[in-house]
Order: sequence, then structure tokens, then C-alpha cells
Amino acid sequence: MEKQESYSLKGFGMLLRVVAVVASSIATIISTILPLAFGYDISNVDLFLLFLLLVVGAFLVHGVLTHVFNDIADFKSGTDQESPGMLSGGSRVLQNGVMTLDMLVRIGLVVTLLLLIATALFITFGQMELAILTIVGLWGAISYSLKPFRFAYRPFLGEWLSLFPSILLLGLAAPWLMLDDIPLWAWQNALINALWCMAWVMIHHVPDIEADRNATPMKQTTVVWAARQFGVKAAPSPALFYLVIVGLLAISVIWDRPIAAVGTLLLLGYGIYMVLKINVDDVEQVTAYEKVLLLLAMATAIWLGLFPEM
Repeated sequence: MEKQESYSLKGFGMLLRVVAVVASSIATIISTILPLAFGYDISNVDLFLLFLLLVVGAFLVHGVLTHVFNDIADFKSGTDQESPGMLSGGSRVLQNGVMTLDMLVRIGLVVTLLLLIATALFITFGQMELAILTIVGLWGAISYSLKPFRFAYRPFLGEWLSLFPSILLLGLAAPWLMLDDIPLWAWQNALINALWCMAWVMIHHVPDIEADRNATPMKQTTVVWAARQFGVKAAPSPALFYLVIVGLLAISVIWDRPIAAVGTLLLLGYGIYMVLKINVDDVEQVTAYEKVLLLLAMATAIWLGLFPEM
């Protein structure tokens, strides 16, 4: 009976962290699906099936596998048990007794095996783009949390070597699969969305600074590194850094896509304003601001998708 309850929908709902996946991965997909739907002669049925395929892949990789591996690593290091975060600190399935560590391990193994089988089938049937997408997704999930990489425990490596390539390629997936060449607007959208995602993930780590410092081994996220180097008040500075890069990218496209650029800059301006206002000692405020940043990232992705040429 206990095992059955552990595999409940509640447990999987907690594990998936649907809001975060929708605001990052799914919004990124939509950002490059929309221009294909409205500006290209592509079957709506084909686009819808592609959208479903990418969404399923995103939930398997970013919703299940990444969170499973992260929960396992952070539980073993001790940081999740000490986290005061309301959104951070893992999915809480272990802390709340909804699932056991062994069950997470089994879920991770099953999903990894499914994705490896899918990769082999893609290669067998000549779908190399889908195979590469799956491999990069697997790399992101594994390298972020598991040995020997465990890039989440090293400053800058977690977001640049694990998160960034996975989200960037997911953003490029639809035009890559449907068009002969990836258009410039697709690169612009995918880059901006990936960097927005990295920015809110930095805020996501702010409430866990002390828990991450006290972990064994220490989880030295980019946020922890910034706090150690420049003081705890500087913890939001990595998020600010990534948002500034988003701003530079938006400015660079303002002449070709003024509506897209101006909308992005307005949303970005509010995001920067919120990051500058963050009180790192107020967990409730940081959590509330993180939610707003998630919505701003999603709104930016959709806005860019609506105006690929304007």
C-alpha cells in the first residue's frame, strides 16, 4: 500500500514542477512554433504533432529526469533538507515522504533507458536531429547533478554547460526540424529565452545560499560564488548579469525587429527592476519575485514568437 501511494499522481505532480517547465521549456518551444504556424507554408497537423513530441520530450527530460537526478544529488549532499525555500530546495517528494530515494533512482533509470532507446530508434530511422536533441537533453540532466560532472555544484558550469545547451537546442528544434535552414529570428528567440531561463534559475538559488554552503560537498552555485566573493547582498548579481545580456541581444535586433525588441526590453526592464529590489534575507519576497520573473520569461518567449519579422 505504501509503495502504491508513493507512486501517486501527487508525487509525480510535485516531481514535475509543472509551472517551471511550462514557463521555461514549453514557452521556449512556443516561441519558435508560432512563427512557423503563421509565417510558413507548413501543415498545421505536422506542426501540432511536432509540438506534442517536443512537449513530451521536454517533460521527460526537464520535468522528470533533471528533477529526479537533482533531487537525488541534493538529498545526498544534504542541501535540500536544510533549504528554507518555498520553490527551491528540490521537489520535496523525499522530505514529505511522498517518494523514497530508491523510487527516484528507479524512475531515473527507467526514463534514461526510454530516452536511450528512443535515441537508438531515431538513429536507425535516419532522424538524426531528433537523436541529437535527445542526447543533448540527456547530457543536460546527467551533467547537471550526477558524478563525475555535477556541474550544479560548480559556479557558472551548471547553467552554461548543462542548462544553456539543452534549452537553446529545444528552442531551435522546431525550425531545425521543419526548415532547410534555421532562420536568424529562431536563433535570436532561442538565445534570449535560454538566457532568461538562466536568470530566473539564479534567483531560484538565492534562498538556498546557506543550505548550499553547508552541503557535503558544498553546492557552490554561481549564486553562492557571488555571495562568497562580493557579500550576500550580491547574490542576485548573476541573474542581473544574464538579464543584461538579454538586453544587449534585444538592442542588437531593434532595427530588424523593432516590435519584438521593444516588447522584450519593456518586460526585461521590469525584470531588472525586481532583481534590484530583492531582499536576499526575505524568502517569501524572493519566492514571489521568482514567480514574477517566470511569468516575464514566458511572456517574452510568446512576444518574440508573435513578432519574428517585426
